[in-house]
Amino acid sequence: MKSQFLVLHASKEALDHKMEAPSRIGDRSTSDVVVRLRTLEGRDEWIYCHSNILVEKSKYFADRLSESWPTCQILDSRNCVEVYCQESDFDHHVNVLRLLYVVIDGSVDDLWNGVKNALGILQVSIELGCPQIVTACVNYLEAVPWEESEEEEILRIIPGKGSEVEPILARLRPVNPSAIRGIFISTLQFATSSPPSLMNDLKTSAQEQLEYMVTEDDDSPLLIACDDIKSEVKDCVRRLFSRFNNLLEAFLCEPIESVDEAGKMKSFHSYLADLSWACQLLTKLEIMREFVNSWVDASGKIVKVMQSSATVETIETKLKVVEVAAKILESIGYGTVILPTAKRLHMVKIWLPFVRVAKPLIDSVMTNDEESLAFKIDGELWQSLESTFVSIILALPSTDQAEILTEWLGNEHVNYPDLTEAFEVWCYRSKVAKRRLALLGGGHCMTSTQ
Repeated sequence: MKSQFLVLHASKEALDHKMEAPSRIGDRSTSDVVVRLRTLEGRDEWIYCHSNILVEKSKYFADRLSESWPTCQILDSRNCVEVYCQESDFDHHVNVLRLLYVVIDGSVDDLWNGVKNALGILQVSIELGCPQIVTACVNYLEAVPWEESEEEEILRIIPGKGSEVEPILARLRPVNPSAIRGIFISTLQFATSSPPSLMNDLKTSAQEQLEYMVTEDDDSPLLIACDDIKSEVKDCVRRLFSRFNNLLEAFLCEPIESVDEAGKMKSFHSYLADLSWACQLLTKLEIMREFVNSWVDASGKIVKVMQSSATVETIETKLKVVEVAAKILESIGYGTVILPTAKRLHMVKIWLPFVRVAKPLIDSVMTNDEESLAFKIDGELWQSLESTFVSIILALPSTDQAEILTEWLGNEHVNYPDLTEAFEVWCYRSKVAKRRLALLGGGHCMTSTQ
């Protein structure tokens, strides 16, 4: 009797243990449902599951296994739920079924096997109505870094999936205008400052991003420059140019040899790089006038400093001077900034001689050291500069044109800039001037020739 009791007691404990043991996916001995995953390509897999798990954690399976569902298939003596899916989503469906058996409480983070896999699981869990898995997927995707391709995939998939997945897109949401304005001004102040040389890469990046923010490409500019923004830009560039001008004055007060000192020339070159960038930003914002006038006033000093030496470092800096001057001259030559005749003539007389001497020096260094990273130059720079000079010269009074062309024809550097076009136009205009003006009447003729 005692032994019979012990056997019955042991059997009861085993049964209780079996009932308390957690259900496991694929456990055929305890399964009461078969989930039949099928694809149009013919793939067919039976997954042994448990109705209590499916009903509790998936609205889709709760509906399919409810009494209100019109038909219920039987497979292997069990209720069967068929689920059709794309071949590309097959593994994600299997993973979702497995995750239904996992306690998802945030204590385990390595359930997802990367962003791409998590996105697949998220889509399936939304379709099958699995809120716990959806929440866990969202928390994972919202927190981890994305590759560019993953970001594009997220933008393709997530929009329209419901409010519960919206947190994933938080990092991609448009920023309010006040925040954009704040970061623009902070970046501008840093980009026009003079930090230690160790921070040059950071400053260059800041300058590039400022340009990007105001550039209209496939998208609208991130920042529409209002009067306040333009005023802030002009103030920052004005302070930058003031520091550059102070350095010019210091150079002119020192012996010629001291200008060649590496540290001083490096600082001068850095300012020129900043001014070259400032030209591009000011051009995009259409506020070049003040900068152009400042450069016109400083041109004589800049040329004087540059003419004092011909070391390799100075030649590199001369190239940067030419780049900035080309941008200034272009804004004058094509009417972006309107200057009086005297200033336009001054710019031609200052920069034409400088450029014609600088080009052979720069070309010789590039020819002798083609691999030098220091001497990378836009191949169109010289051609563009030549066209700009022609444009400026042809807008000057004919007498001033004659003076410039006379000097050019007698100069040893007649090959560059090639002013042949300006010469031909001047010859034509001069030859037909009396006849053309006579057709307008004597009064106009006298006014024009005074």
